[in-house]
Amino acid sequence: QLQFVESGGGLVQPGGSLRLSCAGSGFTLDNYAIGWFRQAPGNHREGVACINKRDDTTHYADSVKGRFTISRDTAKNTVYLQMNSLRPEDTGRYYCAFGFGFYYCSPYEFNYWGQGTQVSVSS
Repeated sequence: QLQFVESGGGLVQPGGSLRLSCAGSGFTLDNYAIGWFRQAPGNHREGVACINKRDDTTHYADSVKGRFTISRDTAKNTVYLQMNSLRPEDTGRYYCAFGFGFYYCSPYEFNYWGQGTQVSVSS
């Protein structure tokens, strides 16, 4: 059965760090494009970081460049989102999704979604 689960969210102070994980079961994440998306209350779901299925090239939202890193661990069948220098505006629910390819790191380009994990950044 195709399953994946996000984890690693929590409450952190501004300037802190979190690492989110998206672990797959029953399929190989390397065969798919993977994206991390977030949605704050009242906002659209936005692409934070995406990684392709061929050569691990990546895309980042301008707001997170230099602070967030998406990576893939093939042996663990897991994709990570390392988040450093967190800001209050990073608060939201973060979702892992996979699909067959992307051009824009848009949620419309991804087919399968996890249930999300909450990230809250506040003093």
